[in-house]
Amino acid sequence: MSVERKPSIRNVVETPWQQFPGHFGGALSKPLVRPETVGSRLVDYRISTYQQMAYVEPHVHQVQEQIYHVLEGEGAMEIDGKRTIVRKHDVIFIPPGVKHSIRNEGLTDLTFIVVTTPIEDR
Repeated sequence: MSVERKPSIRNVVETPWQQFPGHFGGALSKPLVRPETVGSRLVDYRISTYQQMAYVEPHVHQVQEQIYHVLEGEGAMEIDGKRTIVRKHDVIFIPPGVKHSIRNEGLTDLTFIVVTTPIEDR
């Protein structure tokens, strides 16, 4: 389902938290820019907050690129089997075909922006 494409200004509070498939333990996201929210065709833009020990399972995108921008907290980003601690102001780029996951291993919530393009992986 998509909505009419038109400019929009919305506050993040207006979008409910969701736990998407493959996300566990309080790995919550707000889908701010998607086909069903603003009618976007190319970009999926989310803010995510992972509670302590929350994670997304390791996965690979066929054609999608992703950018993670950590806003608060600390976690572990695993990229092709290599684990790296990520924290505030880290920006991570994941090209297609790269296995990756993120997990909150810190003492507080891990909050980050995720930008994915294109919206569908095939």
